[in-house]
Amino acid sequence: MSTFDNPFDATRRLSRRGCSCGEHESQADHDAEHSVDYGRVVEGAVMRAVFPKDAERRNFLRAVGASTALAAISQIFPVATATEVFAQGSGTPEKTKLKVGFIPITCATPIIMADPMGFYRKQGLDVDVVKTAGWAIIRDKTVNKEYDAAHMLAPMPLALTLGLGSNPVPFVVPAIENINGQGITLAMKHKDNRDPKNWKGMKLAIPFDYSNHNYLLRYYLAEHGIDPDTDVQLRTVPPPEMVANLRADNIDGFLAPDNICQRAIYDGVGFMHILSKEIWDGHPCCSFAASQEFVTSAPNSFAALLRAILDATAYASKPENRKGIAEAIAPANYLNAPPIVLEQVLTGTYADGLGNIKKDAKRVDFDPFPWSSFAVWTLTQMKRWGQIKGDVDYKKVAEQVYLATDAQKLMSQAGLTAPTATSKTFVVMGKTFDPAKPEEYLASFKIKRAS
Repeated sequence: MSTFDNPFDATRRLSRRGCSCGEHESQADHDAEHSVDYGRVVEGAVMRAVFPKDAERRNFLRAVGASTALAAISQIFPVATATEVFAQGSGTPEKTKLKVGFIPITCATPIIMADPMGFYRKQGLDVDVVKTAGWAIIRDKTVNKEYDAAHMLAPMPLALTLGLGSNPVPFVVPAIENINGQGITLAMKHKDNRDPKNWKGMKLAIPFDYSNHNYLLRYYLAEHGIDPDTDVQLRTVPPPEMVANLRADNIDGFLAPDNICQRAIYDGVGFMHILSKEIWDGHPCCSFAASQEFVTSAPNSFAALLRAILDATAYASKPENRKGIAEAIAPANYLNAPPIVLEQVLTGTYADGLGNIKKDAKRVDFDPFPWSSFAVWTLTQMKRWGQIKGDVDYKKVAEQVYLATDAQKLMSQAGLTAPTATSKTFVVMGKTFDPAKPEEYLASFKIKRAS
């Protein structure tokens, strides 16, 4: 058996070094590399405030040197004190022991890796990340306060807030977990059946009704003239059960997270038809979500949790860190997958199941910004397929749930580059979506469920 065949080998390798990720001699060295350098963030902000014009700031630094400049400014501005306050946030967490539920898929990478790689501990939190069997369980345990927060499909907090499929409970999305990172995988018997126009009668799996997997698959089928409600069978299957169902011939394929797709390829039972980014490049998949009640009742705990996830997201966004992350999240208590499978997903160099090695560095990416236009698009698809009845105030709901304005502030505080806008246009299968005109977009589709 090769090293990569056994996910527990990763745990053994990590234990040989002195830190949580296994790459450093001590936990202090790990923390120094992985944490956001809040001192530099504060120092940069002070320099920009004193010298708002780039040319003036560069000339001053060139003349006296960075160290002298900061020493002089520290005489009139308490940089060290500001840095300490900045790093700690608004106050001590109301509770430090937290439970965060997740589904074992690579979409949850920042939430998962923040445990073994020390990001939660850096914020003074003791977080129990709990592997959960399905999305309905994630929803119910979070609503019932068994989980303080959770990894959720990006549409789920919208559905919860609107009371779709459950009683209405206000939820918020302060951060998107991943963009792209999904694919349509088909059983090997369909390797010569690549035209979706010929897929009538097929049984295809999605992870949950309120998922962008559902909406993207429906979109893809409809653009090829296939009515997803009458021409095919869409079945809800938890991601951990999808490969077994494909192997047993219970389904013909699925649109699922990339580690599920790659595991089907690794096991020889499926091939990659297309990546989800070929439908919509930059689409959101999963989110970090919490109830409005948790945010208001434990704001400091929420802020510390979010800081940890933003720091982890920033680390995961760097390609050079992806192999180490794959090993950290491979063990049984996390994804329970061979590290080579996760490495293929996270690095974007992967086997497609048809004898080819593909390379796409943006197969999955980690950008936490919760664009309100993501939420508006999702709401149009909820309405398109009959999940929302009647009128909906797209902008109001989107801004209530997707905390883009707050994310701008928090990302800047964490040293990340935040967009200046909260909404944007984007293209899905050649069609531009304008979030200011959702009803016109909805009316443009030929295939949709009758309202």
